[in-house]
Amino acid sequence: MIFFKTEEEIEGIRISCDLVSKALAEIGKIALPGVRTIELDARADEFIRDNHAFPAFKNYRGFPNSICVSVNDMVVHGIPGDYFLKEGDIVSIDCGVKLNDFFGDSAYTFTVGEINPEISKLLTVTKESLLKGIEMAVSGNRVGDIGFAVQSYILPFGYGIVRDLVGHGVGRNLHEDPEVPNYGNRGKGNKMGDGLVIAIEPMINMGTKDVFREKDGWTIKTKDGKPSAHFEHTVVVRKGTPEILTTFSYIEKTEALVEVAQMV
Repeated sequence: MIFFKTEEEIEGIRISCDLVSKALAEIGKIALPGVRTIELDARADEFIRDNHAFPAFKNYRGFPNSICVSVNDMVVHGIPGDYFLKEGDIVSIDCGVKLNDFFGDSAYTFTVGEINPEISKLLTVTKESLLKGIEMAVSGNRVGDIGFAVQSYILPFGYGIVRDLVGHGVGRNLHEDPEVPNYGNRGKGNKMGDGLVIAIEPMINMGTKDVFREKDGWTIKTKDGKPSAHFEHTVVVRKGTPEILTTFSYIEKTEALVEVAQMV
């Protein structure tokens, strides 16, 4: 069942989305060489709870941690552990919070030190494809219009678009209808209306689109071992211009400060 949100409900989701955006920036501050992925999880858990919210992923369908930490060829759902980040890694952080009965959901792929230019391009293109998809989140359009926009932007680069995992509705539940694939046909799928809140999240692989699940039951990896990028925003479908509830601005400010510090 698809739920269209009232303005009051959207405001509640907006507050949760602002917090999850800040949490990602906090995690990004310590995503550095020599840091264990479990330390990223601990920081996220602490920050979210200090802000009187609950980490939405903790124990969700049995997931053991507060964030998903997916390094290099991990696509999504990586379980934080004893892996030490190293120079040249990329690390996707998927984070959700629950605050005052409303959920916020966002993801960002961070770079650890200097990375390969080809991988840097993958990240840039994936982030751009997210914006292309968001442009289609307009009342009267269909879900397939979002997937078609992402797909049309990605395919000329020769990257693989993950088909096994999709975006979703967000609200009083972390995952709601409709599903939002990153591929599809224009004019197909559920019709979107004003007040629909969805998470759009392209998962793009440098190589094949094919993935597999690790024995831990959670971690999804690329079949060819090549890197994968993942970016996600929570968005309100509007009659005119889509409204993005999450933001990468906190992350970008942090990254800018780091660059300045490195120049001094």
